[in-house]
Amino acid sequence: MSLLKNRVAIVTGASSGIGYEASKLFALEGAKVVVGARRSEELSRLVNEIRELDGEAISLAGDVKDESYAKALVDLASSEFGGLDISFNNAGTNGALGIDLNDLSMEEWSNTLTTNLTSAFLGAKYQIPQMLKRGKGSIIFTGSFVGYTIGFPQNSAYSASKAGLVGLTKALAAEYGSRDIRVNALLPGGTDTPMGREFANTPETLGFVKGIHALKRLAAPKEIAQSALYLASDASSFTTGTALLVDGGVSICKT
Repeated sequence: MSLLKNRVAIVTGASSGIGYEASKLFALEGAKVVVGARRSEELSRLVNEIRELDGEAISLAGDVKDESYAKALVDLASSEFGGLDISFNNAGTNGALGIDLNDLSMEEWSNTLTTNLTSAFLGAKYQIPQMLKRGKGSIIFTGSFVGYTIGFPQNSAYSASKAGLVGLTKALAAEYGSRDIRVNALLPGGTDTPMGREFANTPETLGFVKGIHALKRLAAPKEIAQSALYLASDASSFTTGTALLVDGGVSICKT
């Protein structure tokens, strides 16, 4: 039986990596998927792949930092598929890496927090009313073990933005739990994505990142997508307000 049969889902950051794999997985499990990201060509390729697998999907390109885009994604889900049941607010950025706090500009700080944290607020702001119309819903934010169980130097903006997502998750879960809206944060470890390769961009850095995980490897994007599917589906029907570590043991590894 399909886990997401007759559900409607929005996935942001869908043009590559975790969002790309989650979009396909949600569709294979029966969801009608609205995929969003800045790159329209990659979104079109994703929609074609989903349709070739007999899934249903539609795309809308835009910037998650824009409030009008958050509203447009929900409007599209409603007009094309009749409503909204699931949102995977996955879009994000590394921001400025390798910069000491005193050299971090206000522009770099603001862009990272707006992309990673404010966009999640904007998404939920428009997603929740549509879910309330359905009587239930599942919201997922992509956080990180960084800023939650581990701190990396020269990574303050990213860490702050991802830590903020956990706080937002808990607040919204408490606010809307009585109305059957579940809100959870998914916290991946190192994952083999284009964004991940921006950080692990040399053989030495890649070896270091693999080594800090108990499993001594990176995740494949599909492995993280499987956990997103769990949070999206009724398999997690009594799970809300949690920060779900899917981190290959990086949070507990000291060797």
